[in-house]
Amino acid sequence: MTDQAFEQLLLRFTAAAEAGDGQAFAACFTPDGIYHDYIYGDHQGRADIAHMLVNLFRRDAGPDYRWEMRDPVCNGRIGYAWSLSSFTSQVPEFAGRSVVIDGMSRFGLRDGLICDYSESVNGGVAMAQLGVAAPRIEKVLQRWAKQLRERPAVQAYLQRPKGRRPGPAP
Repeated sequence: MTDQAFEQLLLRFTAAAEAGDGQAFAACFTPDGIYHDYIYGDHQGRADIAHMLVNLFRRDAGPDYRWEMRDPVCNGRIGYAWSLSSFTSQVPEFAGRSVVIDGMSRFGLRDGLICDYSESVNGGVAMAQLGVAAPRIEKVLQRWAKQLRERPAVQAYLQRPKGRRPGPAP
C-alpha cells in the first residue's frame, strides 16, 4: 500500500466512523479483520466491527463524534497515525460531558484494507474529563494494565533478554 492509498483509506475510515456508518466502516477491513478497542474489546469480521461501531461506540459517543488521523506513515504492510477524537458522552451517568482524546493508531494492512487495528490512548485522561470517580479510574487502569501484560507480544518482550530484538512485526 502506498502512502497516498493509506491516507485515502484513513479518510474513508474516519468519515465512516463520524457518520456512524457501520457498513462503510467495516468495508475498510478485510473480511477477517480485527478491531482491538480499549473500551469495547476485540471485534473480528465485518459484521462484528459494524456492530461495534453502531451499537456500542456511537451509542455512547453520540452524533457529534469527530475523528481525525494526522501525520500518517506506512511501509506497505503497517501504517501508523496520530489521532484526535472528540465527543459528547451519551452514557447516562456522564451524559453531556465533552471529551477530547489523542492517541496513536496502528493499522495492519493487507490487500489495500485493514486486517488488524489497535490504538494506544490514555483512557485515564478521557475518564477524568467524564468525571469518573478516582477509585473507579484506578480499577479500570488496573484492568488495562493486566490486559497489556497478558498480550502475547508483551509477554515475548518481557521474556526476551535486553538488547535482543525481534523480527519484523506480523
